[in-house]
Amino acid sequence: MRKGIFAAVFAVVVLMVAGYIYREQLTSQAMAKLTEDMFVMEDKDEFDPGPALGSQFPGLRAVHRGSQITLLDEFAGVNGTLVIASRSIDWCPYCIRQLLQLQSYQQNFENAGIGLLVITYDQPYVQAAFTAKFDITIPLVSDLSALSFKTLGILNRDYEPGDAQYGIPYPGMIIVDPKGVIAGKLFLESYKARIDSGAALTYARQSLGISD
Repeated sequence: MRKGIFAAVFAVVVLMVAGYIYREQLTSQAMAKLTEDMFVMEDKDEFDPGPALGSQFPGLRAVHRGSQITLLDEFAGVNGTLVIASRSIDWCPYCIRQLLQLQSYQQNFENAGIGLLVITYDQPYVQAAFTAKFDITIPLVSDLSALSFKTLGILNRDYEPGDAQYGIPYPGMIIVDPKGVIAGKLFLESYKARIDSGAALTYARQSLGISD
């Protein structure tokens, strides 16, 4: 009887140790499985929050590297800027996968003269840890008290102040031309779906009138 109990306890301990040792690999595999069908090639639904096409970009109230920012100037490319509103790079697997894919396309956007900027509700130290871990060079900025997402008209209204997820946006992309005019938007109703980065680049080029 005692031997059986000892064997069972030993097996549980072994499993716990193995789970701890391989936690990163297991988490990565689980995320890959969960997000394997998340990318789509175009925005087909009628969900369309955010500033109107042709309107002026309303600005931001966010933190980047310890400083408050209100303008896109330091992040803009010569042909425009793609602003990516994302829920969280701390706990949202779809947001994490999207940012990793965007990072792999960053040079393509740069070659097209399009700057990239990602904004989330995560604290700056969370963003800093993520960028260091995954070698992210795309600028990440932290929204201040949901002010940026409110101003942009994309604050998720399903949550109230005090909720753990209060301050997240409806995830999507806003294309801003060099004069600060909204040239295009890509928002999907399902937070589990995101526009493929290659398709987003094609759309951004078309919206900004960038020829091949």
